[in-house]
Amino acid sequence: MSTARRRDTAPEMALRRELHARGLRYRVGFPVPGQRRRTIDVAFTRARVAVFVDGCFWHGCPEHGNAPRSNAEWWRTKLAANMDRDRDTDRLLDESGWRVVRIWEHESVAVAADKVEAAVRPDGLRSAMRLR
Repeated sequence: MSTARRRDTAPEMALRRELHARGLRYRVGFPVPGQRRRTIDVAFTRARVAVFVDGCFWHGCPEHGNAPRSNAEWWRTKLAANMDRDRDTDRLLDESGWRVVRIWEHESVAVAADKVEAAVRPDGLRSAMRLR
């Protein structure tokens, strides 16, 4: 587990490249308010939008998540704790006035970027910003 990347994963980097190409500027690894050990993958601090790119295995994707057969009980406990922590992080951010966008690693980059852009620019400025 220590070799598993915590940030800068391929899906996260692809999303960040697409968001940057769309003219969106963000912070990476921004601390969750009130929980300094937890970080937001991609944070839009002015818009107060937190984006998390969740891995299917580690965060229990309903489509692609699977449980290992070896040491099954330990993994079940570990993955359940990850999902509980995700829900707690969402709650903390919501209480702090942030919007949370969760993206699965298997989602297409364009669809994921559209979700993020809609949260960051809810007033329809998407097309106007692209013309600059």
